[in-house]
Amino acid sequence: MRADAQRNYARLLAVAEEEIALNGADASLEQIARIAGVGSGTVRRHFPTRHALLAAVFRDRVENLCAHARDRVGRADTRAALLEWLNAVTTSAATIRGLAMALNRDRTADVEHEHCATTQLTEAGEPLVRQAAGDLTPGVTVTDLLALITGIALATEDHPDPAAEANRLLGLAITGLSPADGRVRRP
Repeated sequence: MRADAQRNYARLLAVAEEEIALNGADASLEQIARIAGVGSGTVRRHFPTRHALLAAVFRDRVENLCAHARDRVGRADTRAALLEWLNAVTTSAATIRGLAMALNRDRTADVEHEHCATTQLTEAGEPLVRQAAGDLTPGVTVTDLLALITGIALATEDHPDPAAEANRLLGLAITGLSPADGRVRRP
């Protein structure tokens, strides 16, 4: 990229991060262009789709979550390793405004690609699910778990403490509403 194109890209990305943090994944592309001081054509050249913009905005955060998963592969307590990663993804999806909506859109998109946050998280989480298979209900997939996290994050987005509430709900799902032994556990 030329120097001016690099500056425009960096400025657009910074403004997009702020706007998405304020307004979620549906932040106005026109507003982003206005605030960045560029035309809407410049936005479209750098980010041809909303999905491309969201992927760029969340790239570092998603890469950190993927690294978090990779760091847990091979641990002796496979269930704990998976739960640590699921809690990290849940906290991020619940507190980084727009991320849960981006994950939901990724999940329902017709075409997946390597920069898709859901594709990246699925690939990173798959080894954790595979190594913890003996601790999971048969048939549970990383796709199931990411869909559950996305739903929880979307449901808690406006809660006063979205991370705490999202992790509480994830804990309910993990423990189960009706334990197999029939005893309800009290905290």
